[in-house]
Amino acid sequence: QVQLVESGGGLVQPGGSLRLSCTDSGISFSVYALAWYRQAPGKQRELVATISRPYNTNYADSVKGRFTISRADALNTVYLRTDSLKPEDTAVYYCNIPAQVGVSTPLWGQGTQVTVSS
Repeated sequence: QVQLVESGGGLVQPGGSLRLSCTDSGISFSVYALAWYRQAPGKQRELVATISRPYNTNYADSVKGRFTISRADALNTVYLRTDSLKPEDTAVYYCNIPAQVGVSTPLWGQGTQVTVSS
């Protein structure tokens, strides 16, 4: 059974960094494109970053140059490195496997909270 599990969120001061992780034991990440989304209070969920096979990446304009998505297929893990964090980055961050060949509906984790505040 597919169960994406995120970790690494927390409270950080503006300008700080966090590394978010997402792993799963029910599906092999190595064959799929992966993504991170976030949802701030009162706002719609938005796409933050994607990584396809093998390692092509794309980012939302709001995080470009500050966030880095990467994957460790041997560990079945996808990461989101978040640097130079701003208060507006505060949100619940979700790991996602988009619908694609072999994945009929998008798969989501339960989310990890990132709070940027002094």
